[in-house]
Amino acid sequence: MTTSASDQNRLRVALVERRPLLRAGIRSALDGSGGIEVVAEAGEAGDVMPMVLDAAPEVVLMDLDLPGSAAVELCRTLVRDAGVRGILGMTGRGDDAGLLRSALLAGVRGYVSKSAGAHEMVGAVHMVGNGFMVAGDVAAQLVTGLLRVPGRPLEQDPVPMLTRREREILDLVARGYDNRRIARALTLAEKTVRNHVSAVFAKIGVNCRAQAVVYGREAGMGLTG
Repeated sequence: MTTSASDQNRLRVALVERRPLLRAGIRSALDGSGGIEVVAEAGEAGDVMPMVLDAAPEVVLMDLDLPGSAAVELCRTLVRDAGVRGILGMTGRGDDAGLLRSALLAGVRGYVSKSAGAHEMVGAVHMVGNGFMVAGDVAAQLVTGLLRVPGRPLEQDPVPMLTRREREILDLVARGYDNRRIARALTLAEKTVRNHVSAVFAKIGVNCRAQAVVYGREAGMGLTG
């Protein structure tokens, strides 16, 4: 059977949700959107890594409510060992700041509520698939300092090690910009932006974009735009 151009253009998504009925409903919403194909699904933590390695999805829609810290550890493992960059968390706990902070630091690119409508969930999946962050209401919590690094005085410069250009870069990263969009905003070559981003990551001690977003937000960056 030949693959049509429309099939090739669909965003490949792996779905992780422990409750079968909810998983079926989410799959139906995603598959019915026309631009997404659910290529694999799992309900148990132990099935996730083999599924992702086999299906090679562009986005993993991850149940953050798995027992214990299973979801956060899974996300960290998927980023570290499988090179997954597009992880979108789902939670039924509302804006659980501790959970969401841990998930972001593990490499998740945002979250969506399990009670979200089909349009919102599909939109969030596409955002992550296109390299953007999906923060939802937790962004406001980050901005107001709920997730502030303990012990750092408000008046202290949080990024004294960064040059002016690197501060601009981190500010745009904290807004959810990808490298191409940063290049357009600052009128730089994309390769130059990549070099700056790497330098920023090294200086602030993070190893992925999600961690840089959290760091930047805690430093008061990315608040507009």
